[in-house]
Amino acid sequence: MDHRARLLAAVTVPPLVTAAVGLMHPPTLTVEAAHHWQMMHTILLPVFPLLALGPWLVARRSSHAAGVVVGVLAFVYACFYTSLDVIAGIAAGAVKHDGGVGLGTLFRVAGDLGDVGSYAYFAASAVALAVAARDLGLQRVAPGAVLVAVGAIMFWQEHVYRPWGVLAMALLAAGWGWIALVARTPDREPESATA
Repeated sequence: MDHRARLLAAVTVPPLVTAAVGLMHPPTLTVEAAHHWQMMHTILLPVFPLLALGPWLVARRSSHAAGVVVGVLAFVYACFYTSLDVIAGIAAGAVKHDGGVGLGTLFRVAGDLGDVGSYAYFAASAVALAVAARDLGLQRVAPGAVLVAVGAIMFWQEHVYRPWGVLAMALLAAGWGWIALVARTPDREPESATA
């Protein structure tokens, strides 16, 4: 597999897996859906942090500094958004199954933490898109940038609820995929001449 194909897979597979799981997201947390809600969020636990690969891999292709900045923002996203998944997904499912006492508090805390993660994802995406536009040209990057921007906003607003949260994941996959496709292959070291 060549470099561009690996990059394309790395930036598209996590949001597409998230979208596929999101298709099964119950519209509301009920006693009947509590176990499914909890298990679905448990499945997504290792996948949500991988959504940060899109901005990080795009940014690090540009420069070490951009890679570090986006890497830190991606880390913040991964920590705080994962806490949303753990609290509002896994813990809330368990609490609802056991009677639902304290559910409002769980959702409020999870929402606040998830917002921090979402803002970090926006910032990481903005930096990655800015350096990609600088390096590749705004005209080449613009279609992917629009898809990523809309997808990131929808992700923040709709999580992975169907239909809009699932669409958000598809937009992120398409946007980061577009940028991976228009990205140039990194320059190789010149080969030494042989006598």
